[in-house]
Amino acid sequence: MVTGAPAPSTAAEGPALRIGVLALQGDVREHERALATLGATTVRVRRPADLFGLDALVLPGGESSVIDKLSRAFGLREPLRAAIVAGLPVYGTCAGMILLAERLEDAIAGQQTFGGLDITVRRNAFGRQQESFEAMLLLPALGDEPVAATFIRAPEVVLAGPDVEVLARLEDGRIVAVRQGNLLATAFHPEVSGERRFHRLLLESAAVRRADGTAGTS
Repeated sequence: MVTGAPAPSTAAEGPALRIGVLALQGDVREHERALATLGATTVRVRRPADLFGLDALVLPGGESSVIDKLSRAFGLREPLRAAIVAGLPVYGTCAGMILLAERLEDAIAGQQTFGGLDITVRRNAFGRQQESFEAMLLLPALGDEPVAATFIRAPEVVLAGPDVEVLARLEDGRIVAVRQGNLLATAFHPEVSGERRFHRLLLESAAVRRADGTAGTS
């Protein structure tokens, strides 16, 4: 499995990239460990002030409806949406993919998202917890080595807009990884299997944004 070396430019061109991990609920520690192996500094994001100075943000897996409700209770939803609109690089896994979607299928009553990705996502598309599974995926954007993908109560992308790059599909054609601008999302959990290339993509976007002088303004 690829764990990767520290992402270029995190140390050689200045301080380590400062990456937020939304810490309202979900697998926060797993993402923190993944980012640390790539040389990034992590910040747990629970309040609007925690968004200040970030180079990028991770939306972890968990319960999308719970994260949505807590983000509103903590006054975080609108500042986070504004940061996405402003170009903050964001990576969402599983529930994070749901939260980045502009449209949902099978949402619970009143459920909202942060938006940003021009996709329609179906929640719990692969069944319950006991129906979790692993699959090997080919992602040309990440190189020749397949990705070991862990699916846990995973969503799927049922519709992707014209500006969305489809990064991976299952053998049956279902879309499970996408990218649009600075936004990246996977229906599976690379942080569980030790895969680090998606986190490296996030850091690369963050480094470019920092070099452009737009980082830290979220």
